[in-house]
Amino acid sequence: MTVSPPVGQDAEASAAQPLPHRKPAAVAAAAVLSAAGLTAGIVAVVGGLNPSAVPPQPPPGPQEAGGVIDTVPADGAEAAEQAELHADERPSPAAQETASADPLPEWLDTNSEASGVPRRALLAYAKAQLRLMEEQPGCRISWPTLAAIGEVESRHGTYAGGEVGSDGRTTVDIIGIPLDGSNNTAAIVDTDGGELDGDSRWDRAVGPMQFIPTTWEQWGADADGDGRANPHDIDDTALTAARYLCAEGRDLTDQEDWWRAVLAYNQSESYARDILDIANRYAADAARAT
Repeated sequence: MTVSPPVGQDAEASAAQPLPHRKPAAVAAAAVLSAAGLTAGIVAVVGGLNPSAVPPQPPPGPQEAGGVIDTVPADGAEAAEQAELHADERPSPAAQETASADPLPEWLDTNSEASGVPRRALLAYAKAQLRLMEEQPGCRISWPTLAAIGEVESRHGTYAGGEVGSDGRTTVDIIGIPLDGSNNTAAIVDTDGGELDGDSRWDRAVGPMQFIPTTWEQWGADADGDGRANPHDIDDTALTAARYLCAEGRDLTDQEDWWRAVLAYNQSESYARDILDIANRYAADAARAT
C-alpha cells in the first residue's frame, strides 16, 4: 500500500499526521516536502551561520548520558576461538557491510517505553549509531537525532496508520507529493523513471526518512546485507541518514556542525529547532530511564 501525505497539516493534528511544513530559508536552494517537513538531499550546501541561530546545546554524543547504547556483550572466549579458526579468512562483503554491535534487548525495551519510539524503529536508529561509531568515530552521531528526524518525517514509519514490520519494511509506502514547484517545493523533473516513487513525471520523497531519488541513488545504504538499498526499509534509511548527516567530517557534538548537518537535511531554522527539541527530549527520557 502506498500513501501520499496531504498538504498543510495543522501543528495540532493527531499523532498519525506529520508536523506542519517549513518554508525553506532560501527558496532557490531548498525545497520542503509536503509529507513531513523536508526533502532530504535537495539542500546540499549550507551557507554561513548566524551565531545567534546556533543551538545552545546539541544532543548528547554516543558516549554521553542519553546517547549511550547498551550492547550485547561479546563472549571473549568464543570470539578468540573464532578468530583463531578463521585467521586466514576474510569476511564476505555482505558480512563486512552488516558487521556491528547489537543493542541489548533490555536497552531497547527500556528506552522504547521511556521515549515512546516504537521498538523496531529504535532498533534501526541504535544500529545506525553503533555502525557510525565504527565507521566514523569522529562524527559522534547519536540515536536521538536520528529518532527526531524519523518522528518528524514519518512518525517513525507509522504515517497514515502503517507500521514498521519485523524485517524493517514499512507496511505503507510513504510517498511525498510531486516536487513540481507548487506548495513551496522545488521543481524536480523525474530522475528515476518512477522506480522509487511511482511518478515518471516528477520526483517525490520516499520512505520513513524521506529521501528524494537522486539523493538515494548517491547515498542509499544496504544496512542488513540483503543486496539492496531500500528507501522503505527503516534500517537502510536510518544508516543512510546517519552517513548523510556525518558527511564532510562533521562532529555532531559540536554546535555548529550539528546545526549544519540538520540544515543540510532541510534548510529551515524552525525545522532544525524542532529536531533539536525532540532529540533532547528523547535523550532526557533515556538518561532518566538508566
